[in-house]
Amino acid sequence: MPNWIAACNVGDIDAEDVMRFDHGGRTFAIYRSPDDEYYATDGLCTHEKVHLADGLVMDNIIECPKHNGRFDYRTGEAKGAPVCVNLKVHEVKIDGGKVMIDIG
Repeated sequence: MPNWIAACNVGDIDAEDVMRFDHGGRTFAIYRSPDDEYYATDGLCTHEKVHLADGLVMDNIIECPKHNGRFDYRTGEAKGAPVCVNLKVHEVKIDGGKVMIDIG
């Protein structure tokens, strides 16, 4: 069953950027693609548990700030060493100017 929560406003994230969102003891990363689509993943790197929101976003990829592990934030797919475990992806919808994520 979905558990939708407002993570931020639509204008809070620049295109091709990421924002950290903490809720209920969990950390999420919210992304805005160059095409103005919004995505969400778990917010910690699967390799060293570093906050992905401190990383670099480019071409639908988030790069971990610690060891440069890369993930496709649309699918969560790990894109090479040192990361080998995919990120969990969360469904996103826009409702009344709010970016809503399913944290379930």
